[in-house]
Amino acid sequence: MKKVFTSAAAAITDINDGATLLLGGFGLCGIPENCIAALVNKRPVNLTCISNNAGVDDFGIGLMLQQKQVKKMIASYVGENAEFERQLLSGELEVELIPQGTLATRCMAAGYGMPAIFTPAGVGTEVAIGKEVRVFNNKAYLLEYAFDADFALVKAWKGDTDGNLVFRQTARNFNPLMAMAGKITIAEVEELLPAGSLNPDHIHTPGIYVHRIFQGVNYQKRIEQRTVNKPDE
Repeated sequence: MKKVFTSAAAAITDINDGATLLLGGFGLCGIPENCIAALVNKRPVNLTCISNNAGVDDFGIGLMLQQKQVKKMIASYVGENAEFERQLLSGELEVELIPQGTLATRCMAAGYGMPAIFTPAGVGTEVAIGKEVRVFNNKAYLLEYAFDADFALVKAWKGDTDGNLVFRQTARNFNPLMAMAGKITIAEVEELLPAGSLNPDHIHTPGIYVHRIFQGVNYQKRIEQRTVNKPDE
């Protein structure tokens, strides 16, 4: 199976209108910057995006929101994006907010081939409205379904031509879980190496989960909220 692609544009060429996407990252850390830029240029619309957050106004998924490419956003934290807020309040954007642990576990369930999970998170809140609740050992749990995503877009530090991935530090956030969960997983990496170059003990995501891989370029690696000490502190 040929997994190596020459660019983000080539790797995402069949992501079309109405697709459901998983996008790795936490805040702006470890997001698939090149894939998002390619989607902004290609301009598919009516997308459902599943991500921990919605980026910021001028970066990440925020760029797709600016172009009205996103029909529905499924996320845990969306507090850094004014355009997201505007579209939500105006009714232009459908939004499903879910607990962060539930988001992660629904990804994991999809990767494991499990149709659903039971979780105590959200019981007794608006999150539980319309969902099945079951009691195990005298404790209530919500039924949550595994994600059914057409594509997963992830970003890794290193990868090889077989699709094995290594993530660096906190960029190893939602990326490994989402890499497992997509019907087609597209990985962009900072360094693409020949098969066999990576130490097997250092691989976080085995290549069996990755269908396409390419070496990314021009990473900004922006920080959402930078807090620094004053020079005299």
